[in-house]
Amino acid sequence: METNSELLPLISDSHERFRRIRELGSGTYGRVMLALDRDLQQRCALKILQKSTTKHRDFQREYNYSLLLSTHRSIITTYEDRCFQTLDAYILVQEYAPLGDLFESIPPQRGLPERAVKTIIKQVASALEFMHDNGLVHRDVKPENVMIFDAAFHRVKLIDFGMTRKYGSYVRRLIGSIPYSPPEVCNAVNNEILVSTTMDVWAFGVLLFCSLTGNFPWEHAQDSDVYYNEYIQWHRQYPLQRRYKLPSQWYRFSNRLMRLFRKMLDPEPSKRCGIIEISKYYDDRWVNGQLNSRRRSSNEDEGVEEDFSSSGSGTESNTITTSNTDFEELTQMMRNSLIGFDNLIPIENQQSLSNIAKTYC
Repeated sequence: METNSELLPLISDSHERFRRIRELGSGTYGRVMLALDRDLQQRCALKILQKSTTKHRDFQREYNYSLLLSTHRSIITTYEDRCFQTLDAYILVQEYAPLGDLFESIPPQRGLPERAVKTIIKQVASALEFMHDNGLVHRDVKPENVMIFDAAFHRVKLIDFGMTRKYGSYVRRLIGSIPYSPPEVCNAVNNEILVSTTMDVWAFGVLLFCSLTGNFPWEHAQDSDVYYNEYIQWHRQYPLQRRYKLPSQWYRFSNRLMRLFRKMLDPEPSKRCGIIEISKYYDDRWVNGQLNSRRRSSNEDEGVEEDFSSSGSGTESNTITTSNTDFEELTQMMRNSLIGFDNLIPIENQQSLSNIAKTYC
């Protein structure tokens, strides 16, 4: 599957083969365009990576991983015979998802229905399990990287393997963090971080939370974040069966789903479950009915099995209290700032951006 720049077809202008229709997304990596393949009369997505910002070995890695993974039904198809380069860019040609990405489908502060989330999560979990079985870690699992092909979510696909690395390899520490970053990445003190499948498990857990609520559980997985700190306090007390209040943004979830969250979102990477663990929970109820859901009082025992819908006294509410972090606002902020994964900066460049580092890290 090896390829090199000399073997890639060179076209002087991509417009010769493709009629560009509109931009689908952009970042420091380049742009993704919706285009019509003139030869095949087929719509496709062009991922255009500028040579000025993309090393050939990085392009080759992403291209090879994309081709390898294309065989899975829940991973975007990359067309091997339609990969090109121009004088200033590499071009990956991939299938087009007509309904956009998952982020665009999640109602802010409300989330998607449980049935829809289960349909989506099953497919994303299958894709990640396939990657892990092949010794690869995605490292950028988030709603923007899950593409939607039909309104009922029966066909969704994982995309973007620009950050994918082999399990057991090392990557440079980056400045900043996003809600999907695991604590071992947020709190890394060394310049190199060991790549592990547990990174994807953590991000997958956050994606599940976002899909069900339309909110992030926290802004970054560090003790300085009040919402993360509340969750960690509950997580630490749970196995000891001590009384600790469940953070408000988690009220809506069933006890079974909270068990799964505890396994996926364990601050200790070695204690996190594998992606396949979620298959044990598909038949369970995940979200309690809002009208019957009650706030847990601080003296309730969070370590015992109980039905949330009939738990202790509290004020009944028609709405679920969520984090003050608005899903849409924070995600837009990440898209436009330096804390998105596409724009994170190697630590050796941090001196000139020290003010940004102090703000976000």
